[in-house]
Amino acid sequence: MTLTTLLQTNIKKLTSPLKNEDELIEILKRRLTKKEFKILMMSVENRPKEEQLKKLSLDEKRYDEVKTKALKKVNFNELKEELMSSNNPTA
Repeated sequence: MTLTTLLQTNIKKLTSPLKNEDELIEILKRRLTKKEFKILMMSVENRPKEEQLKKLSLDEKRYDEVKTKALKKVNFNELKEELMSSNNPTA
């Protein structure tokens, strides 16, 4: 799975294509907490949930809370706009 695929499946109302992978990673590094970012990146790498829990020293409940919070953040309009390409001129 790619980061683009993960975001496309979790972002509601995408109005433009997403930026390239490297740009997405930089934006998410800046806008998410370290744990939120690591959870998303490990999900992209298809790492088992048990491995993610151990590596991040989280219990399952806290893991689910952090992942949900990260996915909510990527749906905020301001962040969504930052993640999308601005190839479409608005005039």
